[in-house]
Amino acid sequence: MNQIGVASAERDAQEKPGMGDQPQHGLRILLILSALLAFASVSTDLYLPAMPIMATSLHASDGVLALTVSGYLAGFSGGQLFWGPFSDRFGRRLPIAIGCLLFIAGAAGCALATTGTAMVCWRVVQALGACANVVLARAMVRDLYEGRHAAQKMSTLMTIMAVAPLAGPTVGGQILHLFSWQAIFWTLVLFGSLTLASLMLLPETLPPEQRSPTSMRDIAHRYGVLLRTPKFLAYIATGGFFYAGTFAYIAGSPFAYIAYHHVDPQWYGALFGAGVVGLMVTNQLNARLLNRYDIDQLLMAGGLLSAVAGSVIAIATWKDWGGLPLLIAGCFVFVTATGFVLANALTGALNCLPKFAGTASALSGALQYGAGMLGAALVAKFANGTPWPMGLVVGVCSLGCLLSAACVLRTTHKN
Repeated sequence: MNQIGVASAERDAQEKPGMGDQPQHGLRILLILSALLAFASVSTDLYLPAMPIMATSLHASDGVLALTVSGYLAGFSGGQLFWGPFSDRFGRRLPIAIGCLLFIAGAAGCALATTGTAMVCWRVVQALGACANVVLARAMVRDLYEGRHAAQKMSTLMTIMAVAPLAGPTVGGQILHLFSWQAIFWTLVLFGSLTLASLMLLPETLPPEQRSPTSMRDIAHRYGVLLRTPKFLAYIATGGFFYAGTFAYIAGSPFAYIAYHHVDPQWYGALFGAGVVGLMVTNQLNARLLNRYDIDQLLMAGGLLSAVAGSVIAIATWKDWGGLPLLIAGCFVFVTATGFVLANALTGALNCLPKFAGTASALSGALQYGAGMLGAALVAKFANGTPWPMGLVVGVCSLGCLLSAACVLRTTHKN
């Protein structure tokens, strides 16, 4: 049986407890895995308020500073393709330790950088380390849990890690106010060092007998197997379309709210934060509902919710129908749909081929972050002075998310 994504009652009864279910390990592992997953957002959110000052200090243009974000995303997306297979051979702890060291080196390099080009290069190094922690934290969840239990844990972790994008810009702004932009990166060095030290408390979740040799041919074979697995592709497409819509929202909402609808920047932060709080609520709701429904059913519900919200956003931005209130409502509902889409899509993808959990986590992360970059790029490409490009991209991607979730259910019924 090469696909176990459907969490039926019989399979749930056979789920392994894993080390994470032991009381002495549960909370400790949860906190460490949350810290590892937080590397994805804290690496960027913390220094966003400092970008204008950094541009002046480094004598760099705004375009060069923008490359510190896109370069990071490129390194984060591509690096995952290496770390997943590497961990399937050597276990999870060693790659995470190496990733932490790379992250620390990259953050220190950013703090010491004197040119914009050097900053971009060190950001790529930082991303290569951060992505190891994120992709392997997801794989460790799959090592420890199965079926709907894994989705419940993933929802809990995503709720905790949502604190990073919620608080990151505020914390970064306070560090900048009290010290300097370099202090923000030294803070990231401290964060990476503390996480590295915490690995002493994290058990290895992939025993030697479950590891597999990893040559370039093996890696290519595993990726080929995954890309020929219809249900895996359906899960990835569901999450990928949603990522694309989310990054389109992130790229377009500042202009839509602040420049077009003249929302005060402070209120924009509140609107953005409200969406993050909403997704934290739906993540916890998803974890509870998994006691009654399976992963695919809740994924379909999330796809439907995102499609409705995306359609509202498209209507609100097409000819300004409904004005700002309708746009705010649509964006809020779209972001809150995250709680039903991402945890279930990722868990389902990792469940398709458990033996290749690290490789599957790497490929899913790379494809989904790549889709996110494409969504943001499309908003920039079609920019016309109105919020319509954002609404169009979000609307199309949300419909793609719904159709992909329907494909998941279709492949389930075939099996």
